Amino acid sequence: MTTSAGITCLLACVAFVNAGILLEHAPECPEHYGVQAYAHPELCDQFFLCTNGTLTVETCENGLLFDGKGAVHNHCNYHWAVDCGHRKADCEYHVLGSYSSPGCEFQFGIYPDSEECSTSYVKCAFGIPEQEPCTPGLVYDHRTHGCNWPDLLQPFCNPEAVIGFKCPTKVPANTQSAKFWPFPRFPVPGDCHRLITCVEGQPRLITCEEGKVFDDQNLTCEDPELVPHCGHA
Repeated sequence: MTTSAGITCLLACVAFVNAGILLEHAPECPEHYGVQAYAHPELCDQFFLCTNGTLTVETCENGLLFDGKGAVHNHCNYHWAVDCGHRKADCEYHVLGSYSSPGCEFQFGIYPDSEECSTSYVKCAFGIPEQEPCTPGLVYDHRTHGCNWPDLLQPFCNPEAVIGFKCPTKVPANTQSAKFWPFPRFPVPGDCHRLITCVEGQPRLITCEEGKVFDDQNLTCEDPELVPHCGHA
């Protein structure tokens, strides 16, 4: 946490930079060991970086802003995830020009790879787009810039088409699936790591936690030694 003395020091640094004075003559960092990053009091795309007492003014890459929590690149975060408050964030000069790559609005960003419901998305780093898959059973949600359950994106997405399963309207009371009502479970044929559960009549594909396998008899995820036919899956 920045001390009051540290804040005064960094504000003084702003004055030095704005006055065109060499940064090497600016006040010292609040802390002299380790790496600390501090928000610029005026600009959201810049920040102060102290590395073992050496102070530098850093600028976030195109499409990124500073919030003190970012881990996308050099302490910065995606612009849509940052609350700049009173700090200036003029995104117009961040927009890529003629050197932009197809699918990348900014050098750094996450974007849909299709106008339709999709199980993957495009992740841009340094202007290079890479297609990234969602976890099986999930689809890209432009509202969160991440992957989500397809039933939460209706009618844009059809959960039955994504999962390849239609939930029954009734489940016989004497079946194992009924024991999990109102979220009945069903096995995925030939899959030792996943199951299907129905939420309000729509299917969701669930993956067992790491180190577990799916037991298609009791419809739960178990230790591999308890499920012989999946023990080496």
